[in-house]
Amino acid sequence: MDADFLSAYAILTDHPEWIDKLNAIKLVVFDVDGVLTDGRLLYTEHGETIKRFNVKDGVAMKLLPKWGIEVAVITAKDSAPLRQRMKDLKVEHFYPGCHNKAAAFDELVARLGIDPSHAAYVGDDVIDLQVMPKVGVALCPSDAHVLLKRHCPIVLTKAAGEGVAREVADLILATRMPLENAYELAQQPEFEQ
Repeated sequence: MDADFLSAYAILTDHPEWIDKLNAIKLVVFDVDGVLTDGRLLYTEHGETIKRFNVKDGVAMKLLPKWGIEVAVITAKDSAPLRQRMKDLKVEHFYPGCHNKAAAFDELVARLGIDPSHAAYVGDDVIDLQVMPKVGVALCPSDAHVLLKRHCPIVLTKAAGEGVAREVADLILATRMPLENAYELAQQPEFEQ
């Protein structure tokens, strides 16, 4: 465990049972816009959408599976840049254009054989409330909608698009080992392949 890292979160200090819940996570599900991106949509003169992703999140989304934690993305949006990013990160469980996130989540945990209490969900807006009551740990970026903050015991320090997935990965991995150990895998040349 990385107690120094975890001690920076008042919720974990005041309610240590959340450390156990984070430690039990086997699946992390991310929303995209407002979580992995800053939520802004840029359009080219030809009407194409451009999204900006944080490289630090990419490291997290590639690292978690190497430690036995499944990563999924369930998003209401769909676009070529999003599909390319998920392909680049080798996200196996990808649900684009999904307006019934609860049904997608239920199908995913059933297919993977994971109890929903061993899943974490990271969202930022009211559509994410479909899934949050179903999971063991609900998290949201610091700039999430107020309704999300009311339903998320863990409000992250990062805002949308500023490394939210990386912070989530750090929290989960820090319940299991020192972060220096967790990131040894990311220092290997083959990690970026």
